[in-house]
Amino acid sequence: MAHPIPGAQPRVRFDIPEEPGIAVDSTLPGASEPATAASMFRHPIYLGFMGTVGVGIALFLSYILANTQSLVLWIVTALFIALGLDPVVRWLEKRKVPRPLGIVLVLLALLAVVAIFFATLIPTIISQTTQLATNAPIWIKDFLNSDLFKQVDGQYHVLDTVNEQVAKFFQDAQAVGGIFGGVLGVGSTIANGLFGTLIVLVLSLYFLASLPSLKAWGYRLAPRSRRARVEELSEEITRGVGNYVIGQVCVAVLNATFAFILMSILGVPFSVLLAFVVALLAFIPLVGGMIAAIVVIAVSLTAGWQTALIYAICYFAYLQFEAYFISPRIMQKAVAVPGAVAVISVIAGGSLLGVLGALIAIPTAAAVMLLVKEVYIARQDKN
Repeated sequence: MAHPIPGAQPRVRFDIPEEPGIAVDSTLPGASEPATAASMFRHPIYLGFMGTVGVGIALFLSYILANTQSLVLWIVTALFIALGLDPVVRWLEKRKVPRPLGIVLVLLALLAVVAIFFATLIPTIISQTTQLATNAPIWIKDFLNSDLFKQVDGQYHVLDTVNEQVAKFFQDAQAVGGIFGGVLGVGSTIANGLFGTLIVLVLSLYFLASLPSLKAWGYRLAPRSRRARVEELSEEITRGVGNYVIGQVCVAVLNATFAFILMSILGVPFSVLLAFVVALLAFIPLVGGMIAAIVVIAVSLTAGWQTALIYAICYFAYLQFEAYFISPRIMQKAVAVPGAVAVISVIAGGSLLGVLGALIAIPTAAAVMLLVKEVYIARQDKN
């Protein structure tokens, strides 16, 4: 038996207290029923004081949320990632792999994927982005020299109007100063983005490691008589969210792979960069694939309208195949939301939280629908 180091103290742990096993005697003075609404109205001073305190707490929480929006977004993103990786960790646990070791393996695999991505794709993306920036003025010049533009410019004097507006813009000192302020703002945004990415990764690791204890603490907040039902619903929601994240990753990878192969066959320029854009947009439910198709078709027009037409036909055919065959098989264990609810939730989530809101909109809508079905409707059916 190892002897402790002299003077060392055991590490303090914030453990869950043991559940009480002794029933409360209803005859004791403190075991009476909680105060009813009628008894509260008999004490108007107490009622007014508690109402004022409640309003003050609500205003204080609103002030905190308004000034810590970035932190809230980081926490939500990290929790979303942790719920997405948790099914993989639980799958390893079923194969007799301890949870700490499973978390380490998942983390190493994730870091390996990120390292491979940065080592292989980033240089190509930077090179193709540079080529795109270099060729853009040539494309604009060719367009300005085309017969179509000369015909339109001869009727509406488009070029003279553009030159006039540009001259007015550069004569405005406030507008020119806004350009330099925007450049500095871009640098600040990039720095904040890198810092936020680091915070999200660290929080994701902590959430993934402590997810069982966090769930246990959350279940203890529910009344003991309803704790089993709360645990059942919570497990179903978290399992559905995790399966949705993994399924969406698989769908995005397949979508980007098909787009890259098709672009390589047709000779569409900047295929690697566009495949990366397609993968990112594929994470946005419902509208992501359509936006990706528009972006790629616009670029493929530089290789000829025939190329753009063939790509559009093949890619939209793949989207139909994905919607009816691939997504139902991958998402069969994930959340299921009606189409109208999915569209409304994606629009609302995107309006509130941007891309992150669009990503978590469908799992959130599924969780709300599950709670309404299992709690409210079940209660209404008993009455």
